[in-house]
Amino acid sequence: MEELIKSIDEITKDEVIKVVISNKKNKDIKYNKINIVLKEKNNKEYYQIEKYTDKQVFHENIEKDELNTKLLEYIGDNYKQLAAWTISKTFDLKVSKKGKIFLGKKNSDNSNMVNKSHNKEKNYILKEGMIIQPLIDLGVFTKEGKVVKSKYDKYKQINRFIEIIDDEIKKNNYKELTILDFGCGKSYLTFVLYYYFVEIKKIDVKMIGLDLKADVIKKCNDIAKKYNYDNLSFELGDINGYRFTDKVDMVITLHACDTATDYALYNAIKWNTKMIFSVPCCQHEFNSQMKSDEFSLLTKYGIIQERMAALMTDAVRANLLESIGYKTQLLEFIDIAHSPKNILIRAAKGKVSKEKREKALNEVNNLISEFNFKPTLYKLLKDDKLI
Repeated sequence: MEELIKSIDEITKDEVIKVVISNKKNKDIKYNKINIVLKEKNNKEYYQIEKYTDKQVFHENIEKDELNTKLLEYIGDNYKQLAAWTISKTFDLKVSKKGKIFLGKKNSDNSNMVNKSHNKEKNYILKEGMIIQPLIDLGVFTKEGKVVKSKYDKYKQINRFIEIIDDEIKKNNYKELTILDFGCGKSYLTFVLYYYFVEIKKIDVKMIGLDLKADVIKKCNDIAKKYNYDNLSFELGDINGYRFTDKVDMVITLHACDTATDYALYNAIKWNTKMIFSVPCCQHEFNSQMKSDEFSLLTKYGIIQERMAALMTDAVRANLLESIGYKTQLLEFIDIAHSPKNILIRAAKGKVSKEKREKALNEVNNLISEFNFKPTLYKLLKDDKLI
C-alpha cells in the first residue's frame, strides 16, 4: 500500500489533466473503465469522473484535492491499470497479480490535451436562463430557458450567427437600425434576431421580412403580434425587383437559392446598405457555364466542378462587394459536418483603397475570362455602371 501511495503522489505532484483507469480485477466490479478529466466552470477547476458500464456512463464531480483519495480507491483493489497525463509527463501504472506496483513515466508535451479536457463555459450571447420565446417555440429552449440537449447544435449555430452580426454591430454605437431580411421563410431566426437587437443591444429597430409565400407571411405576422414585436413585420415580395424607398442599414439573406442571393446583394448595394450578411445556397449558375482549356482538370469530374463552381461563385460575390467599397469577409457560418452550405458573406461599408478595389475587380475579370462565367451580380452592377 505504501508503494501505491508513493506512486499516486508522484503522478499528482503536477496538475493532472486526465486519468484513465482500466483492467478490472474481476467481473463483479460494476464499471468497465473510469475516466477522470480536469474541467473548469465559472472560473473554478474540478475533476469529472466518468464511469462506464456496457450501456451507460455515470458522472460524478469531485474537488481537485480529492483526486489522490479517488485514485487510491479505484486502483489496486478494483483495477490493475492506470494511465495519467500532466502538461509535461505521461504515466503508466500497473499492478501485478501479486500486488507489485510498476510505474512508468516519460516526458511529453500534453498541452494539446488541455483544451479538450477543460470545459470552459462558452460566453454565448443568447445565454441559458434567458426566456427567449422564439427559442422556446422552436424547441431549442425549455420553458425555463434551458437548452434542450438534442438541440444543442442548433443552439450553437444560432449563437454563431448572432456573434457574427454582433462583431460588426459593436464597432459603432447604433441607436436605430432599419433591417431587411430577404427570403425569411418561416424560420424563427428572424424573431431571434429581433430579440437580440431590441432586448440585448437596446437598439430601436425597424425590421421587415420578405418572402414569396402568402401563408408564410401571414403566419409570421401573427407570431410577431403574439410576441408583441411591434417593429417587426413581414411582406409578400420577390427579392428581384423589390422596392424600398427608406434608408436601409442592414440586409440579411439566408439560403436565398442560386441567383436570388445576387439580387439581394444588388439591392443592398443600390440602397447603399451599411452592413450585409448573406449565406448563399444552391450555387448552380457557374456550374452550368464553367469551361476551361487551361484548367480542364477542374471540369473533368462532375463533383469537383460543382464544388469549385460554388466556391468561385461566392469568391466573385465577395470581390464585387469589395470592388465597390465594402470591407468583405467570407466566414464559416456553421461546422461543415452539419451542413456543406456553411459560408457566410459579411460586408460592411468602409474605406477600401482604390488599389484594392481595382485589384478585386481585375481578379473577377480574370476568372470570368478563364472559365467563361457570366455572373448575375456582375451584369447587374455593370448595367448600372457601378463597376
